[in-house]
Amino acid sequence: MFTKWLRGSETRELTMYFIIILMSLVSLNAHADDVVDRVYSPHVLPFENDIEWRMMSRQNDEGNDLLQRVAFGTALSENIITEVFLVGERNDRDDFELSSYEVEVRWMLTEQGEYPSDWGILLEVEKQHRKDSWEVSFGLLNEWELGVTSLRSNAIVKHLWGSARNQGANTEAELRLQWRYRLSPALQPALELYSDRNYFGIGPAIIGEKHISPREFWNWELAFVKGLNGQSKDHTLRAVIEYKF
Repeated sequence: MFTKWLRGSETRELTMYFIIILMSLVSLNAHADDVVDRVYSPHVLPFENDIEWRMMSRQNDEGNDLLQRVAFGTALSENIITEVFLVGERNDRDDFELSSYEVEVRWMLTEQGEYPSDWGILLEVEKQHRKDSWEVSFGLLNEWELGVTSLRSNAIVKHLWGSARNQGANTEAELRLQWRYRLSPALQPALELYSDRNYFGIGPAIIGEKHISPREFWNWELAFVKGLNGQSKDHTLRAVIEYKF
């Protein structure tokens, strides 16, 4: 039934409906500690495997946060992939330590190129290390191919709970956008935007890939995002290196 929506102007209508729903959700409590992250593609390669490293360093008036993720992923079918993450973070003593675990599932809903845009779903569960603190995320992933450019969007809703959380249970929503110019496979300039109730950031990115064989290649991303929230200093550097095989 979902694919009946993905024809012609109905795709644009579905996008607008979801953005309207998202904007109504951002009236709920939210914070932007990890809103700057990878902008996910809806695409999944048949029976792919991957090893991934991510880094996020945010500097603002409150200090300098450093977070790194290491993951291994494997496809469960031709259009579903799951990844397991170990997440490390710098603590208040400037020591780097294991902070949480994540399990992520992405499901490609449409065949690539079958409709004017491609769609996918993200489901993620995260637990803090040695703490009763949980987070579940659900996201709708979309990508439009517009000539030599593409527009990628992630609309994500999160629910957080657990006795270790000072704020108690709450629900958050965020929007991530990436416009990319496919200059060449190895060099693709991009512009990224991140937003939730308390955060709005925008900045340039460079994306590339290097194929070793049709099924084996490297992806890399580097982005610098400036937070426009009235603080004198608020910027985030993020990086991704991924090996698919």
